Amino acid sequence: MKTIKSLLIIFGLIFASCESLVEGINDNPNKITPQDVEAELFLTGAMLANSVAQGGHLNRIAGMWSGHLTGFTSLYSNIYGYDISTAESVGTWSRYYVGVIPNVRHIREIVPQDMLLTGICKVLEAHAIGTAASLFGDVPYSEIDNPEIADPKFDRQSEVFTAAIALLDQAITDLNSATSRSLPADIYYEGDAGKWAEAAATLQARYYLQMKMYPQALSAAANGISSNDNNMKFIPRGDPEIASGDKNLFWQILAGSRQGDIGTGNSYLMQLLDPSNTTVDRNNAKTDETARFMYYTIDETSASANQGIIEQFEPQNLVSYAENLLIMAECEARANGVSAAALGYLNEWRQFMNTGGHVNANFQGESYLYADYDAADFAAGGIENPDNIAADRAFLREVIEERYVSGMQMYMAFNDVRRLAKDDPDLIVPFPLNTGTAPGQPQRLPYSDDELNTNNNAPEEPGIFSTTEVNQ
Repeated sequence: MKTIKSLLIIFGLIFASCESLVEGINDNPNKITPQDVEAELFLTGAMLANSVAQGGHLNRIAGMWSGHLTGFTSLYSNIYGYDISTAESVGTWSRYYVGVIPNVRHIREIVPQDMLLTGICKVLEAHAIGTAASLFGDVPYSEIDNPEIADPKFDRQSEVFTAAIALLDQAITDLNSATSRSLPADIYYEGDAGKWAEAAATLQARYYLQMKMYPQALSAAANGISSNDNNMKFIPRGDPEIASGDKNLFWQILAGSRQGDIGTGNSYLMQLLDPSNTTVDRNNAKTDETARFMYYTIDETSASANQGIIEQFEPQNLVSYAENLLIMAECEARANGVSAAALGYLNEWRQFMNTGGHVNANFQGESYLYADYDAADFAAGGIENPDNIAADRAFLREVIEERYVSGMQMYMAFNDVRRLAKDDPDLIVPFPLNTGTAPGQPQRLPYSDDELNTNNNAPEEPGIFSTTEVNQ
């Protein structure tokens, strides 16, 4: 495993205009040191790498393996049918281990006194390594970025999650002691320490949830993302002078060589949202998903045909308010059933959607409705319990289904189907296998071909149907 700290500066310059992304950092040179300039350049590069790692190629694969997307032709058709090679993980693996972690550690080394930057960097590292552990299982962490260790060991998945949570504790401490400032190089939050601290807490809740530590997840989420405006998201700049790479990541592939290869098609998610579908349908007297159905629809035939979730300048959520509220709703219900608090968390998200804020301006004129649910809706015979199961299970089923829908273009649905398979199969959104010959739903992404070939401590690739530690 090699780390090249200068690589991401080059990557950042190619990916998006350096002048636009770091505009203003030299406005007052009397208050800027060379170390500050270097740190901010590295920060932008690391954040771009994280954005692509979180929302790029493997994210689309997870979407195909979760009933969100359909692979129609070429590479994506093969992967849709679970035919995938270790080469598909090379780019994402490199972004975690070359693009993000060495660069944010370098920033911490050169400006250790800057609590805002050190806090941000710890969040980015935890985000990168936590997602790596989630997708692959056991991954290198404790011995990486060490010039004396050429072949870092693979740490257990649970150990990596625990280390990421501990790093996020440090990040929150740093950020709570930091002063927010204008930071154009910060392409997520522009130097807002409070928003970074909230995102850190939601990431902690995410990792606790994946380890099925539900009380701890609820506690962490209490300090998590508090409004949709505070989502961590990759935001294409929308400046026509910026290089073509600074566009919505999905839009880019349809505008390039993958036109016609991947879209939503008649995926399970689309069937679930489609108000005209009477077989699989989450529309009811209190819910109208028409606008979200139209907003989520991805036309694979042309990038320019898309005005919704992959419109060329549409932001992509990486850590979200919806995720935080739905973690709280699930964990509260696991502890106390269909309580007022559990209903409140779910309804808080529904109330936001009922403003139209869950879709962009192109679809806010379409019909939508998200009226508050009450306990009777989950009782036997209620509109969310037509099959007369226990009320608490009916409520949890709806929360998981809302996570499935609201997690479009995130790893949420892929994480949930694996997390729930052993202990809560009745809560899983029942999207079908993409091919009847598969032994079950995929449990992980394959390790990077480069890592398998160069790290003598790398295990034999276990295959995509091998269950990772926390889901066994």
